[in-house]
Amino acid sequence: MTAAPEFDAVILAGGRARRFGGADKPAARIAGRPLVGWAAAAAAGAGRLVVVGPPRPDPPGAIAVREDPPGGGPVPALRAGLAEVRAPWLVLLAADLPFLRAEQVGELREAAARHGAGAVLVDGDGHPQWLIGCWHAPTLRAAARTYRGTSLRGLLAPLEPLAVSLPAGERPPWYDCDTPESFERARRIAAASPPPA
Repeated sequence: MTAAPEFDAVILAGGRARRFGGADKPAARIAGRPLVGWAAAAAAGAGRLVVVGPPRPDPPGAIAVREDPPGGGPVPALRAGLAEVRAPWLVLLAADLPFLRAEQVGELREAAARHGAGAVLVDGDGHPQWLIGCWHAPTLRAAARTYRGTSLRGLLAPLEPLAVSLPAGERPPWYDCDTPESFERARRIAAASPPPA
């Protein structure tokens, strides 16, 4: 088995949350922890934890940066986060993943190290989840430097990452809280069977 190398983590916690009614989605709590806190816990072991978005108290110890312009989308946010990355690998996560766990991120990291360029989680239908992945930082940085589009998929897909499928169980690791309805469903799932801390 390939050892997972040293890594930093970038969590995208900005955006306008239009589908979430404009509320501060990363601060919304499930099982007593803000969504951004669950994402940070999934990136446990990162040398640097970089949160891109408005300043917030959670997670403590994170490096907070803003995309330019604020709310400009995932590609500017990724570039802002990349500027703070020092490790050879980075884990890229959305801030609204209440069921993703550190051991699953570890599997992504190991897969990325085997592959060389990166690895991305695919959902139960086989669709890549571009905000759950591990990337070779110099390769991603070079691609971001020359990319002129606005789509995160347009930036990441040409790097040909390894697609990683993980068991779903009751809490699919790719489950994200894009809408108030999906957030309330996640709260019900967590209340019925509390997630581990």
